[in-house]
Amino acid sequence: MINSTSLSEKKILVAVTGSIAAVKAPILVSRLIKAGAEVKCVITQSAANLVSPLSLSTLSRNKCYQDKDQWADSQAKPLHIALAEWAELIIVAPMSATSLSRFTSGSADGLLASILLASQSQIIMAAAMNTSMWEHQSVKKNWNYVKNIDQVITLEPSEGVLACDRVGDGKMVNLDIIELASESAFIFHSENKLLTKDLKDIRFLISAGPTVEALDAARQLTNRSSGKMGVFIAQAAKLRGAEVDLVHGPVSVQKDLLEGLNTYPVKSANEMGEKIDDLQPSAQVIVMAAAVSDFKKNSPSEQKISKESFLKSIFDDLEMTSDLIKSQTRKKLENQIFLGFAAETGSDNEIIEKGENKRVLKGCDLLMANPIDRAGQGFDENFNSGFLLGPKKMVKNLSFSTKLAISHQLLDEIRNLK
Repeated sequence: MINSTSLSEKKILVAVTGSIAAVKAPILVSRLIKAGAEVKCVITQSAANLVSPLSLSTLSRNKCYQDKDQWADSQAKPLHIALAEWAELIIVAPMSATSLSRFTSGSADGLLASILLASQSQIIMAAAMNTSMWEHQSVKKNWNYVKNIDQVITLEPSEGVLACDRVGDGKMVNLDIIELASESAFIFHSENKLLTKDLKDIRFLISAGPTVEALDAARQLTNRSSGKMGVFIAQAAKLRGAEVDLVHGPVSVQKDLLEGLNTYPVKSANEMGEKIDDLQPSAQVIVMAAAVSDFKKNSPSEQKISKESFLKSIFDDLEMTSDLIKSQTRKKLENQIFLGFAAETGSDNEIIEKGENKRVLKGCDLLMANPIDRAGQGFDENFNSGFLLGPKKMVKNLSFSTKLAISHQLLDEIRNLK
């Protein structure tokens, strides 16, 4: 769970269709309930052969609805209308080829199909099916169709070993990504908006995490950055339709949160700089969120040095690393946007002043200056705050919030510049 409070008291309808990935639905429901959401479930007839409706009703603490319930005379209002109006978010996980086809053709054949047509809320569709089915021209046509519907957040299947023993695309995205998409949907819902693909056709290059510089065979120079801020920006941009390249150091986030991104793991500042050099020409937006080591040993020892000798030689051969932000902005192409980050300490005014000086010095269009000396935010936390600085003395206060919410605020500002 990205943030255990952001889904509290939210009304979520989980819809389960006929893919073997349906067996993951009870786990998803359980996780949403633990996050404080109110959950109801709908299951198609074919999905009921794979997962028990009883298990879903038990875990959700609500009845699991099936096609046979659609026209029950006990309902004061048609069930598909009642559920469509009740749900603030609908998660279809998995979305099978059959249910996808029904939705794109406007078919109301069955309870779920009727709900999806009647709903005006955000819908998350997490596709899952056999690789050959996923690659079929008609399925691709249907999927491309729903990708252009503002109401729908599409989560494409990932590569993996499928139930048929085939290795290929078709595996439903991991539950962390579904939860991240859900939390993103409610960030927009709080402003009576839908999360749309407003960053479609924009390529992002994002750096994240710390870099590591060897001092000897056992010791290294690094920092406390977890990489969460950069990873959340990357996933938020992808949800909004962007193509994302993520160059990252040794991040301390769940591996599942990197799914769906073009990832390029590196270790040192030099390696990160070289990879960013390779990728920068094809990017329209460059987000430099990595916490790059300031110093390195020019020739680190390949042997472990004794404590006594290390203490005496720690500053020998120590030099500053390249300023990656400044070196990249010097190569800035026309219409590229640079967002930099500066971790600072001090009062609000001090942070703003130091941040603006860095923004100008480094040549960034935008720079987020965030405090790292305040409890519960910054390094290795799920929360952050700070100030977004920009042209014409722009100062935007980014109040204490989840890093995912701040990621979307930053993307809004980038979109406005584009």
